[in-house]
Amino acid sequence: MEQHDVMPGGGLDTPERLRDFTARLPGVIFQFYRGRDGHMRFPYLAGSGTGLPGIEPDQLMHDALHMLDRLDEEDYPRLMTAIERSARWQIPIATKFRLRLFNGRSRWIALRAQPQPSEHGVLWHGMMIDITEQMIEEARLRRLSDTDALTGLANRRKLITRLNEETSLCNRHGTPLSLMLLDLDHFKRINDTWGHLQGDQVLVELAKLSREVLREEDTMGRLGGEEFAIVLPLTPLIRCQPLAERLRRLIAEHDFGIAPGEVTVSIGLAEYRLGEPRDTLIERADASLYAAKRQGRNRVIA
Repeated sequence: MEQHDVMPGGGLDTPERLRDFTARLPGVIFQFYRGRDGHMRFPYLAGSGTGLPGIEPDQLMHDALHMLDRLDEEDYPRLMTAIERSARWQIPIATKFRLRLFNGRSRWIALRAQPQPSEHGVLWHGMMIDITEQMIEEARLRRLSDTDALTGLANRRKLITRLNEETSLCNRHGTPLSLMLLDLDHFKRINDTWGHLQGDQVLVELAKLSREVLREEDTMGRLGGEEFAIVLPLTPLIRCQPLAERLRRLIAEHDFGIAPGEVTVSIGLAEYRLGEPRDTLIERADASLYAAKRQGRNRVIA
């Protein structure tokens, strides 16, 4: 069978061609060495990724701290643990981390490396690839899957996930948690009178108004239609009630661009009881919400 050269004019059979090949790789191939004294360095680095701003390959040959000091604070201990585990058990490293650049930005780097024992330490052979664009796209898709397209709030799936996390924390630490359900009163009438576009705008403004009242750790989500829920961690019912009343009054007095007082909400509250199923908490808050509806709407019931 006829063979074809990998590169015009020949293969990788000369040092020059090999250097040119490695310099064009879309990433970095490397050797990483850690001595028994803990000193770390990169004896070998090649590839287009070595040109990241602020990273000097010549310095890394003598001391890896030149790069390790640029790791994100959250990622540094995780990478050090992975290195230690790999050295101890002679297993490959497979991880990713953020590398801070001089311009204030960060790049996501995926690392794969295979350890090899040496006389005075461990030598890893591996590669690093910039996966920043992939991470940005994954984050975008994650936001889309967790976000209500109209209001920008958490969607039902995200809200239930958050509620599961918080009830688990409550059961573990005995901390309080409250759930607030909101439902727009006579929303069909708003749509029929002012149109669905205006109705959508009411939902968008209500979401914005609510976020301004809530804390950063609170999670508000749209359950569907004109119904919303708010998960309030570390919040007992006695503190949740004044917040709900403030939110109800704020919505009733807000100018939504339609007839004054036309937009109101009924709110039902429930505080989590340790050990109860998540759905029981939702059912109790829902019962309070419908009690508010039966008692005339535009009110808070716990």
